[in-house]
Amino acid sequence: MRNMTFRLLFPAAALFLAAFSASAQSKAAPAPAQSATAPASAPAPATTDRSQAYYHMALAHNYEQKAEETGRQQFVTRAIEEYKLALDADPNSAEIINALAMFYFRAGRINEAISTAKDAAKRFPKSLEAHKLLGQIYLRSIGNAQGNSGAASGPSPGDQTLDLAITEYKTILALDPKSVQDHMVLGQLYTLKQDSSKAEAEFKIAKDLEPQSEEVVLNLARLYAESNNSKQAIDLIQSVPESNRTARMEFVLGTLYEQSKQNKEAIAAYQRGTRLDPENLDGLRSLAQAEMTSEDLPSALKAYKAISDADPEDSTSLVKMSEILRRQGKYQDALDIIRRARKIDPDSLEAGYNEGLLLDVVGKTDESAKVFEAMVAKTSHANGAYTTEERNNRGIFLERLGAVYHEQNRVDKAIETYQKLIELGGESATNGYRAEIEVYTDARQYDKAADIARKAVAADPKDRELKLSLADALIGLGKDDEAVAAARSGLDNSDNDRIVWLGLGQVYVRLHRWKDAEKALDKAETMTKKKDDRIILYFYRGVWAERQKKLEPAEQFFRQVLELDPTNVATLNYLGFMLADKSLRLPEALKMVRKAVDLDPMNGAYLDSLGWTYFKMGQNELAEEFLKKAVDRSPTDPTVNDHLGDLYEKTGRIRLAAAQWERALKEYARSPQADVDPADVAKVQHKLDTARVKLAKQDTELGVTKDRNE
Repeated sequence: MRNMTFRLLFPAAALFLAAFSASAQSKAAPAPAQSATAPASAPAPATTDRSQAYYHMALAHNYEQKAEETGRQQFVTRAIEEYKLALDADPNSAEIINALAMFYFRAGRINEAISTAKDAAKRFPKSLEAHKLLGQIYLRSIGNAQGNSGAASGPSPGDQTLDLAITEYKTILALDPKSVQDHMVLGQLYTLKQDSSKAEAEFKIAKDLEPQSEEVVLNLARLYAESNNSKQAIDLIQSVPESNRTARMEFVLGTLYEQSKQNKEAIAAYQRGTRLDPENLDGLRSLAQAEMTSEDLPSALKAYKAISDADPEDSTSLVKMSEILRRQGKYQDALDIIRRARKIDPDSLEAGYNEGLLLDVVGKTDESAKVFEAMVAKTSHANGAYTTEERNNRGIFLERLGAVYHEQNRVDKAIETYQKLIELGGESATNGYRAEIEVYTDARQYDKAADIARKAVAADPKDRELKLSLADALIGLGKDDEAVAAARSGLDNSDNDRIVWLGLGQVYVRLHRWKDAEKALDKAETMTKKKDDRIILYFYRGVWAERQKKLEPAEQFFRQVLELDPTNVATLNYLGFMLADKSLRLPEALKMVRKAVDLDPMNGAYLDSLGWTYFKMGQNELAEEFLKKAVDRSPTDPTVNDHLGDLYEKTGRIRLAAAQWERALKEYARSPQADVDPADVAKVQHKLDTARVKLAKQDTELGVTKDRNE
């Protein structure tokens, strides 16, 4: 929507011609005529019969109107004949010859229109009207050519019309150098010719003549923006006093700020624009999106609601409202609104995606699967041929459907779905392979995970991340040396080695080879230059420190991540859980993990962190709510089972606690040795043994009581 708004505010030649045409605004005749030779100018008679000229002009207008109303060719012919007779009666009339030229143009007889207009300009070289007519015909020819090609802007037309138009408007400006409109037209023509320096010169002349003209300022700003000089475009609009700026100026200014990543300033500009033009829904949409990007969700929700109230059939605003409510944790409200959107536009892929996502969030995975199954079917082509956009959309739905099957532990269905993703090829295939590896890994089927990883590497041997996935799968099989070799095979002494060194660092961390991990991360740091790269590096260093129980340096690394990216969800969860697990600064820990869950409400690990933090704070009801959700999302994670067991034990439900601890020990036994801390296993075993003793004692006491009662 942003780009669309920008184009509408900055029309190209095909769109602005009508605004700059001084005359000849009548509609084109609906029936095109066959090309014919334009009449040569007859020698002027000794006398001029003006009455006959007016008479034939009146008849010409009458036939022209009938041609327009009926579309019949005979009226076109009669109109032309009458124009010629009028011209014969008054051959020195610029008005008549101009009218004839314009009628030729409206009738679709372009060559004759140009020939007649050229004749007029030649016969009346000082006639501004004659030259403007010829210029307008050239302009409209350019506009029609662009309209027919479906382009509103772009390279200059393939014929000489653009150059002829430029020449004519230079002549017009020689006759009338203070015409702002004609300087604007010439500037637009130079823009089409991709001569930005000459276009800028014309726009600047127009601005000097009318410094606060909306069209002048916006066209010059557009030129700067298209030349990748957003700052100059911003400065130009800001040079107009705020009290004199129009709504369009403010909306364009907002767009420029947003493109320059100055979101606060963009919001302020959009707000000023909407105050000036409160009924401009495109401007309000731009404001709402900017507020959403800035995480001002209440304001964005208010703006989208205003759009929806003004245009109840606008399903897109409902989708945005639903997304905001989901991010605010108001899942049922979000679901109700997205269903309204789907009723308005049942074919909306975006609305379908969001409904499936929300159903998954609220735990209705069967319904979620049905929605995504329908969307996958909707985006399917029997012949397997897809456009880039269709392939991308289908890939998104296949990924989500596979993820739901994965959550439901329906391994075969998940693999079947991801196989369809692989068949799409390209990046979709890579994502499909990774997803299959993850499904088999979570199902503790490490041999199948390794087989898929090998197949993926064979299909794309240059993909370093696939080699790292193979390394992870090999660790699951206990083939540690092979895992290291697979990861290192991605190194090629290029700048791309950074991601391999990071991955190697994680491989070594899993294998508890702390020195090797540190060296690998040091190597990655020497190749780290971008902000996003530093974020990943600091996070991995934090994990490296935390796994060694070095909590202070781990916290420092994690806080470095959050300084660069306050919404980094993995870090919010990791640091929040680390603090909560040690009962440190629990309110801060809660804030972090709560935010992580808001950002990714379907992540079982994040739900566990939130439940565990509530447990540490003594809020057992909330703890149980989220720990149960975590077990549903991550049933094979022994830590999650252990935590729910502790909650049950604390609330006096020993039998339920024992069941969770038994599940935790079972999952520990199925986990790769590299990922299991024997001390953790021993703690869970001790808790289970203690629970069994208590349960045996309870059962004995109950049995004795029962015998006595009997």
